[in-house]
Amino acid sequence: MLSELKTISYFHWADWLVFMGVLGITFAAALYGNIRLKKNKQTAEMTPLDYLLMGRQLTLPLFVATLVATWYGGIFGVNEITFNYGIYNFITQGLFWYAAYLIFAFFIAEKIARFNSMTLPDLTNQMFGPKSAKVAAVFTFFYITPVAYVLSLGMFLHMVFGLSVLQGMIYGTLFTCLYTAWGGFRSVVFSDLVQFFVMCGAVLLVVLFSLHAFGGLSFLKANLPAGHFSVTGGNSWANTLIWGFIALSALIDPSFYQRCFAAKSPAVVKKGVLISTFIWFCFDLCTTAGSLYARAVLPNAEPAQAYFFYSVQLLPIGLRGFFVAGILAIILSTLNSFLFISSNTLSFDFFRKRFRNVVFSNRVSIFIVGILAIIMAQLFKGSFKEIWLVLGSYFSACLLVPILAGYLWPHRISDRLFVRSSLTSAAAMTAWRFIPKHELLESLDPFYIGVATSLIILILCRSKYDKFFQCITDR
Repeated sequence: MLSELKTISYFHWADWLVFMGVLGITFAAALYGNIRLKKNKQTAEMTPLDYLLMGRQLTLPLFVATLVATWYGGIFGVNEITFNYGIYNFITQGLFWYAAYLIFAFFIAEKIARFNSMTLPDLTNQMFGPKSAKVAAVFTFFYITPVAYVLSLGMFLHMVFGLSVLQGMIYGTLFTCLYTAWGGFRSVVFSDLVQFFVMCGAVLLVVLFSLHAFGGLSFLKANLPAGHFSVTGGNSWANTLIWGFIALSALIDPSFYQRCFAAKSPAVVKKGVLISTFIWFCFDLCTTAGSLYARAVLPNAEPAQAYFFYSVQLLPIGLRGFFVAGILAIILSTLNSFLFISSNTLSFDFFRKRFRNVVFSNRVSIFIVGILAIIMAQLFKGSFKEIWLVLGSYFSACLLVPILAGYLWPHRISDRLFVRSSLTSAAAMTAWRFIPKHELLESLDPFYIGVATSLIILILCRSKYDKFFQCITDR
């Protein structure tokens, strides 16, 4: 097999037929969502609730489809980690996250239902206060800006059509912004429904044909480094465990919360997350196995691209086009959701009071977010691991502890304390990145410093609050 190929010249007409057919069905679904939005609105002007949350009418099947589809846009990043470190990917990008999903389903879902919120910062405002909401909006915006997924789309268009990665990011993001801004959350959900089936079918096909062509575990063990079957993949335990803490970001993930706010009931949320977790488990098994086969067969390929080139050459005519459409579906389903959510943060959480028409400002914000994502992808030099670690670390370390504390001790974390905890944590993380350190501390990730700082601030300041509160009640 070739370690790199120009996919467009490798396609048969039947592949193009299948590929374009899948795209056509996807955009027909987005169009249907737009038509449903216009039919369901009750006033001459579209309301933010209709546009942003589908009128809180998200049913269980749609909840599962859009949640699962939204979670896998960084497919090339997952392939890269598996190619380099083996089953370490399944541990760090799979098992840790399943634990977080279960915690969310059993302990967080019903608590969210108590708040009639539109966004995560809006929820933070109700729990803590307006200053906390602004701080949460800043961290949420940069975390949810789809840097990795814009990069993934650029790489996809590069591998299929031969465009440069930058050109692919620009053209692909512009197109995605256009159809995302057009139909609102309904278009996102209905297009996700189609993409859900396509992406799951695509990764399953790769595993089935790999087993048929090369055999099972014995082939992989004979053709992969022994470290690829190690839990840590040759990384330190500290580096491995940090992914476990980053996975806890699912407990406050904006895309999770948006779908919870849009769901018809708390029961839909709980059942939906549990069903989605099982589907994610199966999906991760397929992507990890497929990437291991790619590493075994194409050991000299580019890590992030090996799985794609391997699969295109492995699959027969017709199914090859379906697979490529599936990879595009994986990317687009996350990119359009993240574009939409980050634009919500700008239009609803930052500029709601400045612009009366939230829907119009949201549509403009989508294009602003797209431009910013392209710039940030360039700044990170195309490294998926760095994008996820840096943005995920700041978001999780600075918001996770105070928000969870707000669930555990309602009305006991003040607006000022939330802000102090989050900003001090961010400052400590940034300082840790630049100050000289003893060699024993070099491997200590800034994430741990951020979480520790946040915990210390909350514990010390809350204990003072409790003493003050006790004095008042005694009197």
